[in-house]
Amino acid sequence: MLKKILISVGIVAVAGVAYVRLSPTDLATYHIAPIATMAGDDAGEHSFKAARQITAPAADVLRAVDTLALATARTELVAGSVGEGLMTYETRSALMGYPDYTTVTVVDGADGPLLVINARSRFGSSDLGVNRARVEGWLARLGPLVVPAS
Repeated sequence: MLKKILISVGIVAVAGVAYVRLSPTDLATYHIAPIATMAGDDAGEHSFKAARQITAPAADVLRAVDTLALATARTELVAGSVGEGLMTYETRSALMGYPDYTTVTVVDGADGPLLVINARSRFGSSDLGVNRARVEGWLARLGPLVVPAS
């Protein structure tokens, strides 16, 4: 009896992992330009959005973000391009392969152009802070291309 229960639990676990790793994603849900009018941060339970004023041309800042994103472990560009001015990246967790989606663009803000980065989880009710950490890490590495949050 215990053996059947353990086998059933194992099958359910494998099915869950397979679903997370193999389920198709409707990119239209995630590849949407984030909106911001002022610099600042907006944190949710499974998301984090940051807007920063930029100090260089938008195309240069987006190219720098693209380079950083593609150098991030388990991250790939899944929609958009630097030329389009809107890019969405998928980053998967190391163990379970949970996908997070990060969309990047430059918008006109009240005080000038803003780099807006919106990172969110697809599954679960909490991202354990990984989206915020990723976005803040990218912003820190952009250095003088963005104005730090006050």
